[in-house]
Amino acid sequence: MFSSLTLVSLLSLAYPAIASPAACFNAKFELLAFGLGGKDWNAGTQDSWASGTAKDITTSGRPPFDGANTTCYTSQFYNAIYVLNGDASNPSALHIFDAGSNAWSTQSVTAGTFDPSSFDAILDHDTNVFYALSKGELFFLDMGSLVTANATAVSWTDVQQAPLPSGYQPVMALAQNHVHFLDVPGLPAGSADIFVIHFSKFQPDAQSYPNSNGNTFPAAHGQATSFFQASGVQQEFAFIPDDGSATYVVNVETNTTASLAGPTTKDASAKYSASITALVQLDSKGALSFLPYKQGDDATNSKATWQSVANLAASVPAGSTSSNTGSNSSSTNGTSSPSGSKSASSSHPSATGNSSSGASGNTSGATSLSFPAVISFSVAGILATVAMSI
Repeated sequence: MFSSLTLVSLLSLAYPAIASPAACFNAKFELLAFGLGGKDWNAGTQDSWASGTAKDITTSGRPPFDGANTTCYTSQFYNAIYVLNGDASNPSALHIFDAGSNAWSTQSVTAGTFDPSSFDAILDHDTNVFYALSKGELFFLDMGSLVTANATAVSWTDVQQAPLPSGYQPVMALAQNHVHFLDVPGLPAGSADIFVIHFSKFQPDAQSYPNSNGNTFPAAHGQATSFFQASGVQQEFAFIPDDGSATYVVNVETNTTASLAGPTTKDASAKYSASITALVQLDSKGALSFLPYKQGDDATNSKATWQSVANLAASVPAGSTSSNTGSNSSSTNGTSSPSGSKSASSSHPSATGNSSSGASGNTSGATSLSFPAVISFSVAGILATVAMSI
């Protein structure tokens, strides 16, 4: 019996599942954190983050949050959370969290030529349609009004080859139903190429977003996320370069950029989300912090500092994101398919190729061993057991 074991199966026993947590807001702007310590949490609205503990909302049907770059997106109209890359064993699948009923379901997806291992995406506010750039191709995925998965697969549709340089690592941001592409090679600092969603076309010229003091956002890779409005489309997005040197808020109504404090934790693998009044960082060790934000109040924003989401820190200590727990039980409608046809017709997260796995961090325990040492010991023990049993 033991002789049929392969090295791959031995390694799968030895290596623990590595969590890739994600955080975003529901329509009430309660902060939800998924996959922290193998559980999911509701930290409540911003006024409750300073003390107490978060609410455990872990339930059946959830993805394991072990993908290479798990990201989540808020559908404000439908109070739903869409999770991409939430399951390493089924990376094409899309997981839906109905925030109104705290229920999970898994939507079958036809990927076609879309590569779930290499993309960046935004979820358009008004149309509830994903737009993603994957290996130079622009795709869309129409979510309709889904808050629960249905039996019919949804499909990534190839819109066109994007008029962007070959090898571009996308940094995408959404505002006013326009997809902004930052850090495009050849563009100066403070500029973005734009795809106009409602006309399904790229603008012929880049848009500039200057800063009155000259400190506009750099031509550098980073992460971007949009600030919501109480109603209506987003008008501003935040851009945080990988070096964490500053937080840049771009207003597409005034075509200007404001420079605010950079996150305390400098982490190129961090993920970001925003409500109306806060920008949240989830770093790669599972710690959450936020920058208070008041739209239209430059004086207040310039003095704002990053703070811990204390009630989540009290519930799940940073560094506990490595976990082999998680319920991936049913609620699955169908299986995702790699097939699909390319069409010429018409989403936080992170560029792809740049894995923001929420990865490491020390697991708790009396003995502290480096990760490779633990693996070497575990594999050796298994192999020794197999050898004696044959």
